Amino acid sequence: MAILEILEFPDPKLRTIAKPVVQVDDTIRAIIDDMFETMYTAPGIGLAATQVDIHQQIIVMDVSEDNNEPLVFINPEITVLDGPDHDYDEGCLSVPGFFETVTRPGQVSVKALDRDGKSFEMQPTELLAVCIQHEVDHLNGKLFVDYLSTLKRSRIRSKLEKLHKQKD
Repeated sequence: MAILEILEFPDPKLRTIAKPVVQVDDTIRAIIDDMFETMYTAPGIGLAATQVDIHQQIIVMDVSEDNNEPLVFINPEITVLDGPDHDYDEGCLSVPGFFETVTRPGQVSVKALDRDGKSFEMQPTELLAVCIQHEVDHLNGKLFVDYLSTLKRSRIRSKLEKLHKQKD
């Protein structure tokens, strides 16, 4: 397994729309394993393949306290269910150090393939529902900062660009 480099906003590669996985095989499972290692090391609770410059529809996450409930979503499809929207403070491994309130649907259904290519469906709630929506946004080239005002997004962009220049 390997720890992959996480792209950071405003890297334009984060805007790439991921392609569906055609076949779940050992190569895809190796990517999944590397993504989990990267996510746990970061540390984070979710990671989309787009964030590590792999433009396939793969998401890994684990919202458990003990990092012992890993979930894999390949080619995820979300359907919004009836119910109120909820506000959550979101952060992102690609937007390090920033947490902002984002309003998202409170109830969704998700269909996906697991790490073995088996189809499954679930209706997550609360943090898991938010995390899935956040990561699916990544696969579609969208970041949580896109839900913020232009002013907030510009400030975050400027601060991260300044940090990136200091690292170089």
